[in-house]
Amino acid sequence: MENHDELLQEWTNKLLAAFEIADITVDVHAVLNVAGVAAHSIVRPAAPLTTFIAGLAAGLAAGSGQADEATAMKAALGMAKQLAAAEAPVTAPAAAQAGAADATSGK
Repeated sequence: MENHDELLQEWTNKLLAAFEIADITVDVHAVLNVAGVAAHSIVRPAAPLTTFIAGLAAGLAAGSGQADEATAMKAALGMAKQLAAAEAPVTAPAAAQAGAADATSGK
């Protein structure tokens, strides 16, 4: 039985071929990382939505000549990850530290 990485790479290759963009390299782990951050920071359904919109933004940037494909994908995934991470709920220890900092600063 193949492992997940092999299956995902095969699936990626099939998708790229079907859309006639097989010459593009997709960093599967970067996409999955962004999806994971979105799923855990917002809600699980945010994962596919976030990766779709990041891909769309990357495609538009590359298609319009704003950036080459690799740069556009890296920038779009980076922005999506940053935005999703910023939505993560504040954990109790982090909230307590923030409260303590506010108390000592007089806020």
